Amino acid sequence: MSSQTLSRPTDAPAVPTQNRMSFGRWFGSVGLRHIVGVVAVVFAAFPIVYVISASVSTKNTMTDANNLFATFTWENYAMLGCDPSVAADANKCAKVQYFWQWFGNSLGISTVTAIGTVLMGAAAAYAFSRFRFTGRRFGLNALLVIQMFPQMLAFVAILILMTTLGQVVPILGTGSAVALVAVYLGGALGANTFLMYGFFNSIPHSLDEAAKIDGATHAQTYWTIIVPLVIPILAVTALLSFIGTFGEYILASVVLGGGAQSNWTLPMGLYLLVGDSRAPELTLFSAGAAVAALPVLLLFLFLQKYIVSGLTGGAVKG
Repeated sequence: MSSQTLSRPTDAPAVPTQNRMSFGRWFGSVGLRHIVGVVAVVFAAFPIVYVISASVSTKNTMTDANNLFATFTWENYAMLGCDPSVAADANKCAKVQYFWQWFGNSLGISTVTAIGTVLMGAAAAYAFSRFRFTGRRFGLNALLVIQMFPQMLAFVAILILMTTLGQVVPILGTGSAVALVAVYLGGALGANTFLMYGFFNSIPHSLDEAAKIDGATHAQTYWTIIVPLVIPILAVTALLSFIGTFGEYILASVVLGGGAQSNWTLPMGLYLLVGDSRAPELTLFSAGAAVAALPVLLLFLFLQKYIVSGLTGGAVKG
C-alpha cells in the first residue's frame, strides 16, 4: 500500500487573517457609545434610587437618604392607606388614609382619558388624512396653532366654565371626575390629532381604494384595515396621554380642589404630604411617589415595542 502525500490545492481560497482593531479605533466606534450609555443610565437611575432610599428611611429627612439605604424600614409603605382610628400616629396617618382611593382615581381618570384620546384623535386624523372637505386646511392649521398655547394658561377660564356649567349639569361641574376627563380630552385632542395625522398619511391610499372596490364602507375600512396598521401610533398616543394625566396637578386641583379629599387624584394627595412647610412628610411622600411610578413603568414596558415605530412612522410622509 503506497502512501500518498496530501497537499492543499493551489486554487483553494486563503484563510483571511483577522486584524485586531486598535484601541483608538475601537474607542471611537464602540467604546465611546458604551460610556455615553452608562453615563445616561446612571444619570436617569440615580433620582429613582434616591427616592427609593428616602422611602425606606427611618428618619423624616431627605438628608438621611444621602447615605443610600443607611437605614431600612417598610413602615412608610405600610402606612399608605392606613386607618387613623387604629394607627399609632393618627395625625400622620390622616394625611395618607385616602392614598389608595387617590391611586384608583388617578388610574381610572388616566385610563379613560387615554382611551378617549385615542378614539377621538384617530377618528379626526383619519378624516383629515383621507377626506377632502371644506375647511380641512383651516382645521389643520388651527390644530397646529392650538399646540402653541399650553392648556394650563386657560385654568382660570376652565374654573369659571366648570363653576357655571355645574349649576346646570352637576356632573360637569367642579368636584367631578367626569368634568376633569372632559377637560383633559379637550386639551389633548389637537396635539394628538396632529401627531397621528402624519402616521395616517404614511398608509397607502391604495388600501382604501381596494377596500372600496370590494364594497367596504368607510367604517369597515377604518376598523378592519387602517386601525390594525396604525397600532404603533395609537399605543404611543395612549402612553403619552396616560403619563400626562396621571401626573398632572394644576388642572386636577382646579377642577377637583373643592370636592372631598377622597375624590382627589394622586398628585393632589401627594402634595398634601409636603404642602405644609412646617411639618412635611418627606418619607411618606417618597413612598407614595415610588408606588405611583409603577403603573407608568409597567405600561411603558408593555408598549415598548410600539414606541420607536410609532414616533418615527409619521415622519415618512407628511
